[in-house]
Amino acid sequence: MFSALAIARLGIFGSRLPLARTPAAVGLSYEDVSFLASDGVELRGWYVAADVPRAPTIVWVHGWLWNRAGNIAGRVPFVDRDVDFLPVTRVLRDAGFNVLLFDLANHGESGKRLPLTQGPWESRDFVGAVRYLRSRPEVDPERIGVIGMSAGGNTALYGVPDCQPIRAVLAVQPTKVARFNARFALDMLGVFGPMIAVTSDLANVLMRAPLYRRHDPAVPARALGSTVVQYVHGAGDPWGELSVIEAFSAATPGSLGVIIHPSSSGRYEGYGYVSTRTDEVVGFFREHL
Repeated sequence: MFSALAIARLGIFGSRLPLARTPAAVGLSYEDVSFLASDGVELRGWYVAADVPRAPTIVWVHGWLWNRAGNIAGRVPFVDRDVDFLPVTRVLRDAGFNVLLFDLANHGESGKRLPLTQGPWESRDFVGAVRYLRSRPEVDPERIGVIGMSAGGNTALYGVPDCQPIRAVLAVQPTKVARFNARFALDMLGVFGPMIAVTSDLANVLMRAPLYRRHDPAVPARALGSTVVQYVHGAGDPWGELSVIEAFSAATPGSLGVIIHPSSSGRYEGYGYVSTRTDEVVGFFREHL
């Protein structure tokens, strides 16, 4: 019961993972920045500038319970793994891209907006990040791309239609929350887990938030127009479903399909696509930005 309550609380309120490193750890100069989400929540992040003028820019959008640098394992009541955005950020910057890394609301050092919605309300943060980038004279406002990790992929899919043009999105293991929660709860809590997971919508009703049972990134994906989207699924992911990501891809006008990244039996291994396939990541953005 304690585990169920702890996970439910994290689903509603999140948890602020402390920042343990900065881009300086991988030899990068950076700027501490702050800006507002489209609904006024203050957001904080790092801006890493390329060495070329009017460069294209990549926005990182992190996952649930993470922060702008990725994830530090061992701080949640389930098995997770480290996820480090900083080495890939170095690769992207060296390839000629500006990079913005920021904390979503209720994460890291950013402001509060409750409850978490795993995309619909967090899209306001993404829109604010894009507006901020377009205010910077060295950023080419027509050449912005996104790496969305897990719920960050959902956030990008929900947010892009409200801040076009966004040229390219790399969506790594996005989710349909009700389906994800059921599989996650079964794994974490046993046979009664999916029934417990359904009750999470009670909190959304009380807090007047979007319902998880209606959460479906395929809906905004249909409105992405010419945005090119590459989806990624980890082959060993026990919580996400390939069929769900394939449905997102089918709904996306500019989808390049789904890359199935070889991984073992854990979800976190699937996130390794961006760190082990950096040539593909750089190539994708070079081609489409």
